[in-house]
Amino acid sequence: MKLLEGKRAMVTGVANRWSIATGVARALHGHGARLALTYQGERVRDEVEKLAAELGGTSTIECDVSSDASLSALAETIPERLGSIDILVHSIAFANKEDLAGKVYDTSRSGFALALDVSAFSLVALVSALRDRFADRASVIALTYLGATRIVPNYNLMGIAKAALESEIRYLAYDLGDRGIRVNGISAGPIKTASARQVGGFTKILDLVPKVAPLHRNVSTEDVGNMAVFLASDLSSAVTGDVHFVDAGFHSMGMFPPDLG
Repeated sequence: MKLLEGKRAMVTGVANRWSIATGVARALHGHGARLALTYQGERVRDEVEKLAAELGGTSTIECDVSSDASLSALAETIPERLGSIDILVHSIAFANKEDLAGKVYDTSRSGFALALDVSAFSLVALVSALRDRFADRASVIALTYLGATRIVPNYNLMGIAKAALESEIRYLAYDLGDRGIRVNGISAGPIKTASARQVGGFTKILDLVPKVAPLHRNVSTEDVGNMAVFLASDLSSAVTGDVHFVDAGFHSMGMFPPDLG
């Protein structure tokens, strides 16, 4: 059974075949959604176009979420490329590598502004630019991580940005609710992506999760994609303003098992 037949989805943040956004795009496509993928700049264009070709009938659109002009151009392009939007997936984050190590209090003002602009404000900016392109009862989904609400060493500034993102999810859910538009987050467990490898000690996190999480395993982009399909579908018609964990239950643990060592 295809849960998204006839729905149109725009997925942001596809960078390569390992990215979480790619797993989400594959899952949405597998359930019948028609896709448009955005990309920033020539650096990732080839990879995004390869995925689009694999997912037949998928459009690619250049968009720099830090540019109001680029967002306006995206809004103008959507009717021709996709029609209206039933599903928007926000999977965009960036911080300078030096701000993902050391002490948070050493973060520069410019580094803080950049990370919050790209990683958090971009959701507000996308919704603002595309609000007239949303179909009623659309679904907006943003990717986040446990570091928004817990201390994850070396996640640092990105945790602060994700905390802002999660707050935006709640406020946007309220603002868009009168049109039946739902806004939710997916807090994915650690997955081996190019972005995640920028976080110091990331491989240790991957080793730890299966020892601690109730399901005793790490998660995959397919796991995250399955949750995205649910949140994008009519099965979640009364679900909004919340963050949904896909981390094998790791977030629910109050302490590590006594036999961990």
